Amino acid sequence: MTDYAKLDAWIDAHFDEQVAFLQALVRIPTDTPPGDNAPHAARTAELLRGWGLEAESHAVPADAVHGYGMRSITNLIVRRPYGAGGPCVALNAHGDVVPPGEGWTRDPYGGEIDDGCLYGRAAAVSKSDFATYTFAVRALEAQARPRRGAVELHFTYDEEFGGLLGPGWLLEQKLTRPDLLIAAGFGYEVITAHNGCLQIEVTVHGKMAHAAIPASGVDALRGAVAILDALYALNAGYPSIRSGVPGIGHPYLNVGRIEGGTNTNVVPGKVVFKLDRRMIPEEDPAEVETGILRVIRQAAGALPGIRVETRRLLLARAMRPLPGSEPLVRAIQRHGAAVFGAAVPAMGTPLYTDARLYAEAGIPCVLYGAGPRTVLESHAKRSDERLVLEDLRRATKVVARTLADLLA
Repeated sequence: MTDYAKLDAWIDAHFDEQVAFLQALVRIPTDTPPGDNAPHAARTAELLRGWGLEAESHAVPADAVHGYGMRSITNLIVRRPYGAGGPCVALNAHGDVVPPGEGWTRDPYGGEIDDGCLYGRAAAVSKSDFATYTFAVRALEAQARPRRGAVELHFTYDEEFGGLLGPGWLLEQKLTRPDLLIAAGFGYEVITAHNGCLQIEVTVHGKMAHAAIPASGVDALRGAVAILDALYALNAGYPSIRSGVPGIGHPYLNVGRIEGGTNTNVVPGKVVFKLDRRMIPEEDPAEVETGILRVIRQAAGALPGIRVETRRLLLARAMRPLPGSEPLVRAIQRHGAAVFGAAVPAMGTPLYTDARLYAEAGIPCVLYGAGPRTVLESHAKRSDERLVLEDLRRATKVVARTLADLLA
């Protein structure tokens, strides 16, 4: 029988080292875009090697990366075989992040610690789980010494672009095929399902003209406003469409970027905007996309001279629970309750993640890692992103105990 107290004690004894590891990872920028992330992978592999964890470096071909809109991607796999007869459990976290943006009161790449929190871009999502999973495996090998099954660490670098050249590429190239997966998450719940996401770029064409004679042109911005009004009216009806998955509410739509025009004194001839439509697990992605495109074309068709082009940027399907994920859920809930002192519910999240790609390949998976109860608390994708270090410590204990159970 596993002595969980010894696992916990090992993690406590090495916690300063774990925090320093996370600080080192935060201090190497991985803003995506531009997505020049190979240097971070190289440094991660170097740090892992210092603990005897050899990482395979799998560089995605440059033409695929550049066509994707990024500069470099090197995905890492650490394989730890223990013996025949047990499952291969993979642990996946992504190192790429959105750029810091404005409003920071601390250096987004400083890894500064203050009042029990570590600050920095990706401190919570999800370089924290590079540290969670690495030190859970180190504790497992130091104290539980499993003799069956295997563990793999998957550290990937394109979740912000959809994961197709991260987990998707590793699976497509047949570089891995684990039996179970734990992917980056937060410590107070175990996620078994999440939303899907459709992203579309809409280009609205009009005709440029001098602002002194606007009637000689066709205002693309006016066309874009009409389309946006129609989309926001559609969004207003989404709260009535409810998901049956706890933790997931209803679909919603967001327009996150818009650009166009050439100068103040010119009627804009082109406007481009990008929309993000979150899909609950019960929705059919093809039907959602067809409906969005129909609304766009109908709104544009009501304005003479306006022409639209649409381009799908991303179609990420929702993740649903797969048969075989129950042992993961039960172990995490049991140890989460013991370590955190409160129940760890199994639920869904309105986020979408690249863990869905493992699920689409038939690999049972859940999301669990270091972090607070909500994304909002972590400041992920906002200024002053932070991680409560005690959450890192406790989540590491939960993952180490869970691995010990699965490989016992």
